[in-house]
Amino acid sequence: MANISKSVIDAELRARVFADLISNETLSIEYLKVNDRQYGCILTDQNGVERYVRIGVIVAEEREDISARGLMASEIKAYEDKQNAKAEKAKARAEKAAKDKAKREAQKEKEGE
Repeated sequence: MANISKSVIDAELRARVFADLISNETLSIEYLKVNDRQYGCILTDQNGVERYVRIGVIVAEEREDISARGLMASEIKAYEDKQNAKAEKAKARAEKAAKDKAKREAQKEKEGE
C-alpha cells in the first residue's frame, strides 16, 4: 500500500468529519464526548491506520469594537487572503522553476555544440 503524506491524510480526515457534521443525513460517524469543549471519533485513514480525530468548539469572546458577524467575516477574509497569497507564491515558484529549467537546457545545448 502506498504511504500517503500526513498533510493529505489529515485534510481528507477533516473533510470527512466536516461533511458528516454538516450533512443533513443521519450521522454515520460515532462521536464521543472527550471533555466540555471537545468530541472525538476514530477513523481509518487512507494508509489503513486508525486515527483519533478531535472536534473542538471555540466560542469567541464578546468584543465592543466589532460584532460577532464582523469578527467572523474578518477571520474568513484573513484566511482567504492567506490562501490567495500561498497560491500566488506557488505560482511564482512554478514560473521561476520553468524559467530556470529552460535556462539550464539552453546552457546544456550551448555547451553541447
